[in-house]
This record gives sequence, C-alpha cells and structure tokens, in this order.
Amino acid sequence: MVIGKLFEALMVVCFGLAWPASIYKSWKSRSTGGKSLSFLIIILIGYAAGILHVILDYDGFNWIIILYGMNAMMVGIDTCLYFRNKRLETR
Repeated sequence: MVIGKLFEALMVVCFGLAWPASIYKSWKSRSTGGKSLSFLIIILIGYAAGILHVILDYDGFNWIIILYGMNAMMVGIDTCLYFRNKRLETR
C-alpha cells in the first residue's frame, strides 16, 4: 500500500511539473493558440476525482491531497489565462 501511494505521488508530481511552463507560455503569449479549453476542463475533473479518491479512500489526512490541490490550482490558473487571452484576441 505504501509503494502505491509513492507511485501515485510520483505521477502527480510529474504531471505537475508541466503546468508552470504552460502557465508561463499562456501569460507571455497572450494567445489561446495551442490551448484547448475542453482539455483543461477534463484535467480539472481528473484532479477533482483524485482529490475525492484521497478523501474517500484513505483513513485520516494524506499528504497526496496537497499535490492534487496544487496541480488543480495550476490548471485553474491556466484556465483563467485561457479566458483572459480569448478576451484579448477578440479585441
């Protein structure tokens, strides 16, 4: 069970390493090019499912929920930047 939690944490960390670069690209480019709103929403749903899994399946507090939360926050930021950039493109 402990090894499973370690692999889950490693997976979430690896996915999370990509989001800062994506956020930076969205911020600097001021464009929605290369972004998919449906993809971002699917990823958010996936992280919400991961958070619910941790809440419902583990006894007591599990630090993996922090990783899921941080990733969900970064995807949320990227999603907000998508809407900002969409607005800027329509000007």
